[in-house]
Amino acid sequence: MKQQKGVTLIELMITVSIVAIILAFVGPSIQSILIKNRIVAEINETSSLIQYARHHAIDEQAQVVVCPSTDYSVCSTDWNDPKIVFIDDDDNAIRGATEELLVTIGATSEASLMTNTTDIIKFTETGEANLATEILLCHKDGEAVYARSLSVTLQGRVKMSTDSDKNGINENADGNELSC
Repeated sequence: MKQQKGVTLIELMITVSIVAIILAFVGPSIQSILIKNRIVAEINETSSLIQYARHHAIDEQAQVVVCPSTDYSVCSTDWNDPKIVFIDDDDNAIRGATEELLVTIGATSEASLMTNTTDIIKFTETGEANLATEILLCHKDGEAVYARSLSVTLQGRVKMSTDSDKNGINENADGNELSC
């Protein structure tokens, strides 16, 4: 008698059915994980940019500005634009020809929406911020479970939102749940 090599059609159909059922349950979870990871990556990149600006202000004993800008010179009010960091020698929130562009990051992704309570963030020579501010990053669908925020204190410290009560929605530095 010959020994069978391979699988029968019924065995193959059962295997494909099991894989389809597993994917039907796991698929939405994977999409949620990917959205959360993208939001966290963007908020981490923004946090790094702000912390770099503060440390540079202290190191160089100069006023440093963080702001969105479409042309990498004039600050805009739309935090979805690319963000720039520069030393603002003349205190006009416009990067002049002699003012060095220190670092930039790209625009917020198409699937995200970033807002800020202030147009620009200025750091003094001591690392203090001109205003306390909160940057909110949301997914385009507006679900609060994806929202993340950065709070910049008057002392210049940057704090990321956390989910302290473990309900799936992050809270800002004041303890209020984030909403988009």
